Amino acid sequence: MGETRDVVVTGVGVVAPIGLTVQEYWTAVLSGRNGIRPIRRFDPGRLPSPLAGEVEGFVARDHLPARLLPQTDLMTQYALYAADRAIAESGFEPGSPLDVGVITASASGGFGFGQRELQHLWHDGPDHVSAFMSFAWFYAVNTGQISIRHDLRGPVGVMVTEQAGGLDAIAHARRKVAAGARMMVTGGMDSSLCPYGLAAQVRSRRLSPVTDPAAAYLPFDRGARGHVPGEGGAILTLEDAAAARARGARVYGRIAGHGASFDPPPGSGRPPALVRAVEAALADAGVRPRDVALVIADAAADPGLDAAEAEALAAVFGPRGVPVTAPKTLTGRLYSGAAPLDVVTALLALREGVAPATANVREVDPELPVDLVLGDPRPVSGDAALVVARGEGGFNSAMVVRR
Repeated sequence: MGETRDVVVTGVGVVAPIGLTVQEYWTAVLSGRNGIRPIRRFDPGRLPSPLAGEVEGFVARDHLPARLLPQTDLMTQYALYAADRAIAESGFEPGSPLDVGVITASASGGFGFGQRELQHLWHDGPDHVSAFMSFAWFYAVNTGQISIRHDLRGPVGVMVTEQAGGLDAIAHARRKVAAGARMMVTGGMDSSLCPYGLAAQVRSRRLSPVTDPAAAYLPFDRGARGHVPGEGGAILTLEDAAAARARGARVYGRIAGHGASFDPPPGSGRPPALVRAVEAALADAGVRPRDVALVIADAAADPGLDAAEAEALAAVFGPRGVPVTAPKTLTGRLYSGAAPLDVVTALLALREGVAPATANVREVDPELPVDLVLGDPRPVSGDAALVVARGEGGFNSAMVVRR
């Protein structure tokens, strides 16, 4: 896949529980400001834990036309806001609507919108269900709404591979740039912090029951008991590197390599396939393991999944052979939005030469061969970073970014 290597990031939009701009987010990550807190949007009393990474300070009417608000779920409002910022920052001016496409990821669709309209159906009857329900709940709605808002008629698509989907979407957009698209808008955004959305997450049995925000989400820790859900993500613009340089665009870094794999079925006796995804990403990027400055982990905070991830990284880099961090302990797991936000974090970390610390974790399980960055941010050198993402059901995705 060498033909896809020279694709760069020229614009970024961020929506996270710890910031609504790249700078706000990055400052919060470096300072360890925790965005996990008791849910305020509804009464979480019947949930195993009341905690989540809720976005604060976002007022949709301050950023979007009033006509869009009744049409869109909060997830899509976040995506439109982030896309607006990314496209504006890129400074790209298409000569034709066909020059730019949109490929996003979604893990759940517009659950909040869907819950509201199902309540209308139950209480008031079908005449009270919004006509916008036909698309506002759908996985592909963010792609569609971004395309419509900016009149983008190039390649479009949506990836639905849970948390791995954010990397899969960026990788697919990268291929489209290599095939001739002048720019692609890509990334992932999720928001399912409503009773309907969280009901599905509870069934996974992977949510932490801990009620202390500083102790609920502890990946690779001896006390790991599950993750905390969150909302948000990131939208990026990708362009051909030579074209971006020719027009003087600001460049965050390069999407250098990608690999994906699928775990064998439980009970098969075959090992997880994450190693294959990581090795494929490194090979695609032309990067040796010793060239990787840091890894941003998937960080499931499930003892079995943490062990599988640590062992996969050790198989590639050697035991404790590379600094590993998980900034999502400050935000919760953002599902399809998590990995695009991790890509932004990796690019900023390479630019600044620093690996953010994994907040809240105090005692890494000594059985895990992982060098987790704890306490304070750690200086790192090198021009490559690896982002790892795993989706419910066996999806694995890995991406190498370069400075």
